Amino acid sequence: MVGQASSILHARAPLPAAAHAAARPASAAQGGAIALTLHDDLAAAERDWRSLERDGDCTPFQSFDWLSAWQRHIGALTGATPAIIVGRRGADILFLLPLAVERGTLARRLTFLGQDLCDYNAPLLARDFSQMLTGDQFSALFNESLRVIQSRAALRHDMVVLKKMPRMVGLQQNPMLALDVRLNPSGAYETALGADWETFYNEKRSSATRRRDRTKLKKLGELGEVRFVDPSDDEIAATLDMLIVQKSKSFARIGVPNMFARPGYPEFFRDLALSSRSLVHLSRLDVGETFAAINLGLTFGDCYYHILASYDDGEVSRFGPGAAHLRELLQYAIRRGCKRFDFTIGDEPYKRDWCETEQQLFDHSSAVTLRGVPAAAAALVWGRAKRAIKHTALLWHLAQRVRARMAALRNRS
Repeated sequence: MVGQASSILHARAPLPAAAHAAARPASAAQGGAIALTLHDDLAAAERDWRSLERDGDCTPFQSFDWLSAWQRHIGALTGATPAIIVGRRGADILFLLPLAVERGTLARRLTFLGQDLCDYNAPLLARDFSQMLTGDQFSALFNESLRVIQSRAALRHDMVVLKKMPRMVGLQQNPMLALDVRLNPSGAYETALGADWETFYNEKRSSATRRRDRTKLKKLGELGEVRFVDPSDDEIAATLDMLIVQKSKSFARIGVPNMFARPGYPEFFRDLALSSRSLVHLSRLDVGETFAAINLGLTFGDCYYHILASYDDGEVSRFGPGAAHLRELLQYAIRRGCKRFDFTIGDEPYKRDWCETEQQLFDHSSAVTLRGVPAAAAALVWGRAKRAIKHTALLWHLAQRVRARMAALRNRS
């Protein structure tokens, strides 16, 4: 865990002669074996990590700030042990795999670090990674990485479970898709923003929809002054606490487990909101004195990532404060110069209203020991069943109704 002395193992992973020929660029000095380094301490990998984060390709969910906060507040509580693999050719870092070993009821799992709380899971890649290695070569290196991790007693695991892997990492193909993967039950949605809000808005929304938006915004204004607010340092904690309250009520209404009831989750978001202002964007739509809608997003590279949104369930809820806040966030992202707005994972209908691009996500599971065979098979069956339900309109509608009905009964009791 973070703060402990790092345990480092090195392994040389030579490529076959044919693979060397395929991977070798014009300069022969760039050829040669790949050295794999294993860290069980994030601090020991921080320098390489931040360098690759700055100069390579990754998503904000692989940023050091995001995952180190996860390990401090959640991983340390749940017994997750980091297993960070750094791949180098000579002095050049080619990739970093942010993995972890988690305890399970019947089997220990190798996963991405912070996997459940990351909307996208992927390696960090050097900008020229795809010119250096093919998918097959990376697959061989990944298998060698598993052997390096498994050689440590504290990191031995029974199965590999990797979820929510995007097809692309930056402008590069995600090399993890060279593994045996299947579609994740959910997709992710993204829209290109353009340089002008009015042009973007007119293209995305019909005149009738824009008229309804204006009517609802006017109704909100009758309840109090409507303001888009970037909280000051003194307001961040109170704003985030209200987001947690509002979101917890929403989870209860629809029958979804409350993520903020899990150990370390509120502390994780508070830490990020207060200490990682360049990454985290917390904002509100105020109607008078009411925090009518709140959002926690991420700004990373040329993209705004829409992560957590909530709204007040009182009188203001009749006039769509969440939708009004989303329009303000889209304008904010355009003003910042963002090229893309990523609604991230989830198949909510409102995302399709704004987005022209749906991204498929992929999962991988495999057994490493006999103990892991039943759990890996169960993960495969459950993933396929969940995807079938979510992509069959009648079944998904029924599942949502049952979930909401059970939530109502729990709330009543």
